[in-house]
Amino acid sequence: MTIDKEIILVLDFGSQYAQLIARRVREQNVYAMIVRHDLPVARIRQMAPRGLILSGGPNSVYAEGAPQCDPEIFALGIPILGICYGMQLACRALGGQIESVPSREYGRALCRILESSDLFDGVATETPVWMSHGDQVTSVSDDFIPLAATGTCPIAAVAHHHLPVFGLQFHPEVTHTSEGRTILRNFLFTTCHCTGTWQLGDFAVETMDRIQRKVGNDRVICGLSGGVDSSVVAALLSQAIGGQLSCILIDNGFLRKDEEAAVLSEFTRHFHTDLHVVTAKDRFLTALAGIEDPQEKRRRIGHMFIECFAEEARKIPDAKYLAQGTLYPDIIESGAASDGPADTIKLHHNVGGLPEQLGFELIEPLRDLFKDEVRALGRQLGLPEDIVWRHPFPGPGLAVRCLGEVTAGKLATLREADAIVVNEIKAAGLYRHTAQAFAVLLPVQSVGVMGDSRTYDHAIVVRCVDTDDFMTADWSHLPYEVLARIATRIINEIPGINRVAYDISSKPPATIEWE
Repeated sequence: MTIDKEIILVLDFGSQYAQLIARRVREQNVYAMIVRHDLPVARIRQMAPRGLILSGGPNSVYAEGAPQCDPEIFALGIPILGICYGMQLACRALGGQIESVPSREYGRALCRILESSDLFDGVATETPVWMSHGDQVTSVSDDFIPLAATGTCPIAAVAHHHLPVFGLQFHPEVTHTSEGRTILRNFLFTTCHCTGTWQLGDFAVETMDRIQRKVGNDRVICGLSGGVDSSVVAALLSQAIGGQLSCILIDNGFLRKDEEAAVLSEFTRHFHTDLHVVTAKDRFLTALAGIEDPQEKRRRIGHMFIECFAEEARKIPDAKYLAQGTLYPDIIESGAASDGPADTIKLHHNVGGLPEQLGFELIEPLRDLFKDEVRALGRQLGLPEDIVWRHPFPGPGLAVRCLGEVTAGKLATLREADAIVVNEIKAAGLYRHTAQAFAVLLPVQSVGVMGDSRTYDHAIVVRCVDTDDFMTADWSHLPYEVLARIATRIINEIPGINRVAYDISSKPPATIEWE
C-alpha cells in the first residue's frame, strides 16, 4: 500500500477504542496505523507520519508500570493529539498535574468550548461528549491553553502555545461524541495538513500490481472459506493472476448448515479457477475430543487445519505462495504487527505457522483493511451481494459457539438452531441491518415443561449485534415478534432444547463471540 505522506500513527496505550480511532481516521480518507505506545522516536522519524494520536488506556499515568511513550516525541514538531490517557500523558510530560477523580466518570457529558481553536472549528459552543476516565488533568503549565470544560472536568481539552500538541479528555472516536468526526477532521486537515488521498480503489489497483510483480509466473494457493474475507482475496488474485490461482476449502465439520454446498455453488458461478475440497470432519472432531478450554480449541483446530491444508497443498505442483484473508484487526489482536501492540486477544490460525511449515511465501493482501473496508472492496471488485454481505464466521466455526466439549451431536443441534436464527432474521428483512446473527449452545441444562412432562434440556443463546467495524458493537434491538418466532421454532423443532435466551451485552465489555 502506498501511504507516503498520508499516514497517521495511533500509539496504543491499551485502549479498548484504539482500533476505532484508526477507523475514524480512515473514514476521512487518511491512512492510519496502530503502533505500540513505546515506538522509538527513530522509528517514528523513519515512518514520517503527518501526525500522532495518543490513545486512551486503563492505567493511571502515576501507576507503577504504566505505559509511557518516548518523551522525545513532543520535540519532533509532528502534530500530536492526546485522547484521555493520551492527554494526561502529554500534559504530565509538559508540566501539568493529574489527579484521581472521586469516582470514575463514564458516560455522556456536556462540553463547553472556552477558547476558540482550529481543533473546535465548526463545533457548537456546547456539545455532547463521551467520558471514560478515573484521572483527569487538574492543572497545566503556562504553555497550555485550556480549551473546554465539562461540569465535572474543568480541563476537558487543551492546546499548547508553542508546540502542535493538543489534548482531549473525552473520546472523539465514539459515536456518542456528536461532533467527534468534526474534531478529528480538524486535527487531520487543519493541523496535520493531510489531503485525504487514501482510496480503496487505488488500494485495489496497487495491490493487484504488487501481486503480479511478486508472483511472476508462479502458482498461488488460497484458503477459501466462503466468507467475505477469503472471497475478496480470491477475487483480487483471480483478477491479478487468473489461472495461476488454486483454492483449497477445508470442510472441518464446523461450517454452518449447507455452507459447503453454497460455497461450491457461488465459487463456480463467480470464480474460474482450480478448486480443491478436503473433507476432514472426523479428524477435527477427534482432535477436540475432551477439550473444553476455548484457546486450546482454537490451537488444536489451527494445528489440524495446517495438517489438512499441507496434505492438499503438496498435491498442487509449482505452488510457491500462500494467500490468506488476514485483516488488520487479526494482525493487531494476534500481536503479529511488527510495530503494533504485543498483547494477544485471540489466537488466529491465519496469521502464523502455516507458511513456515509449508515453505510458502505469504501473501496477505487485506492485512491493512478493516472489515467494512473489505466489504467495500468486494463491491468494487464486482462480487455479488450474497457474498459481500454474508455475516462473518469465525475461523474455528461452530466449535467456538458450542461451549464446552464439541461433539457431533452438539454440532448438529447448534447447526439447526443457527440456521433458524439466520432464516428468521432474513425473513424479517433484517439481515443487512444486523452485522452478525448466530446461535450459541450452552454447556448447561435447565428444567422445563413440554406437554405434561418435565424436561431437563439444553439452552440456546441467540446473539445479534450491530456494528460498523466489529471493534465495538451493540446488541441488535430486534422486534419482539422476531425473537418470539426464533425461540418458538428452536424449542419446537430441535430436540433437546427447552430454553432460548437473548444476549444483550455490548462490546466492550463482552466480545461478539462467546469463545
